[in-house]
Amino acid sequence: MYDVIALGELLIDFAPQAVQEDGYPVLAAHPGGAPGNFLAALARYGASAAMIGKVGEDQFGRLLIATLRDAGIGTEGILRDPDVFTTLAFVALDKNGNRDFSFARKPGADTCLRPEEVDGDMLDGARVFHFGTLSLTDEPAASATRKAVALARSRGLLISLDPNLRKPLWKREEDARDAMEWSLRQADIVKISDEEIRWLWGLSPEEGARKLLREYGVSLVYATLGPEGCHAATRNAAVTVPSPKGIQVADTTGAGDIFGGSAMSRFLKTGKAPADLTEAELREIVRFACTAASLSTRKHGGISSIPSPEEVEDFLAR
Repeated sequence: MYDVIALGELLIDFAPQAVQEDGYPVLAAHPGGAPGNFLAALARYGASAAMIGKVGEDQFGRLLIATLRDAGIGTEGILRDPDVFTTLAFVALDKNGNRDFSFARKPGADTCLRPEEVDGDMLDGARVFHFGTLSLTDEPAASATRKAVALARSRGLLISLDPNLRKPLWKREEDARDAMEWSLRQADIVKISDEEIRWLWGLSPEEGARKLLREYGVSLVYATLGPEGCHAATRNAAVTVPSPKGIQVADTTGAGDIFGGSAMSRFLKTGKAPADLTEAELREIVRFACTAASLSTRKHGGISSIPSPEEVEDFLAR
């Protein structure tokens, strides 16, 4: 029995560490994939978690499963496919640590999860089901995702969503928009970036949060503001919390996922429904998550960069 089950992509992020004389980058491999990063933060901060997905029957697939196990994440829902490779992502960083992605995913193993391979029994007793839209880019994983969402809803789980828009992975932007709209209408809790809100509706983060609460049936919205922090809202409370300053950024890969997992861990500790959070509780959740995400940017990678609970609490205490 787990607090949170996530479905989606597991992959290897290749991040640049240096540049050779002929201009080619020297790359370091890091475990990644938004749902995996999200769950690793959850587990790091005291919640129980498991993942449903697919990797290749290859070195990277085996490493990813071992990494999740080492992070305390249940891996019984992750399958290994001998016919496809584990998905690879190549990260380019600008001088501020912001990243741009290129993917080896034609197909990648994560897109090959079939509906009949989703183990619905894993959802029994869970509190939250989490997913993102990258598992909707291709079949059969798109159908597997929709099946898992339906199973989770039928069991009364809260549905958590991080849209995690990656335009290069979509054949058409209209397809991405349709998938995001469908996903948002399934969700109780949404972590969405200011850039995604602007791309979808041309609205400010505050306006986007109100739209999700009013028109989509969402109960809790985290509208992240990049390095500026987060605006969070329910129907009864709203807060804007700045990110901590003075942190030397090396790599922002996974920071949004770590925010999401950190926020979820703190939300679960309240034992409340999302709509019942007080303003003080909402502020405390977001303050912890902003700090954890910011501290993660000091290191490269996603899962490997999550700060310890003691690091976050010590920083907050200062």
